[in-house]
Amino acid sequence: MESEKSNRQFRQVADAFSRKAGVYDAFGQDHANLQRMREKVYAQVARWTPSGSHILELNAGTGLDAVTLVERGYRVHGTDVAPGMVDEMQRKKRVLGLDGRFSTQLCSFTELGNVAGGPFDAVFSNFGGLNCVADLTAVTRHLPQLLKPGGVLTWVIMPPICPWELALLPKDWRVATRRLRRGGVMANVEGVQFQTFYFTPGQVQKALGSAFQTVQLTGLSIVTPTADNDSFARRRPGLFSWLVRLDDWLGERPLFNRIGDFFILTARYDPE
Repeated sequence: MESEKSNRQFRQVADAFSRKAGVYDAFGQDHANLQRMREKVYAQVARWTPSGSHILELNAGTGLDAVTLVERGYRVHGTDVAPGMVDEMQRKKRVLGLDGRFSTQLCSFTELGNVAGGPFDAVFSNFGGLNCVADLTAVTRHLPQLLKPGGVLTWVIMPPICPWELALLPKDWRVATRRLRRGGVMANVEGVQFQTFYFTPGQVQKALGSAFQTVQLTGLSIVTPTADNDSFARRRPGLFSWLVRLDDWLGERPLFNRIGDFFILTARYDPE
């Protein structure tokens, strides 16, 4: 029963994001906060993953991040459960001439035993793709076969506490408290519904196990708008700039680095 529920969840996720593939990249255009968030993620990847490393990307989507990482000197194997997203990755690889540096594979992150090309120097997942699974151990159990000893993972995950959403409490309590509901909440992408779950850094570390040591934890968009807000920076540029500086300062501080629209967790794999 639980297996069928999980399979249905991933069929819905694959359907939703296949439908989204054709318009996904357009949302990020002229979206100053989303671009800033991506650069924060890339900076943390670069800090712990040397140029030239071979990266396995989970929920790689349209390949937007993968292409950027390739352009910055990495090799990337991009995986996704949505056929439409993998088709878009393959199109980009062909158009940009990235053969040999960018490979793709249709694969769920709960079936990583099927991944080709490993072991890898790093495993990367951006912007909450892993929030589509109820139990992170369904992903982490594969990591010892995928990561080289001393390799790292950098995962960008949505936590339960998002100050920007909580501030909406007087206006819309459902949105303000959605991350706090036990058992996750229903998301709707392109008319398809599926469950979304929220994790604390402690829950991620527990799922990773003792062989992984967190080396950097950064809160992302603690006081700046959430990633789905593409208008605030244009409407209030002065306030947005001030909030960005505050967000950058808070993001590295204890407690604050555990909350926000996302957190960026980098952990090193050190098997006994």
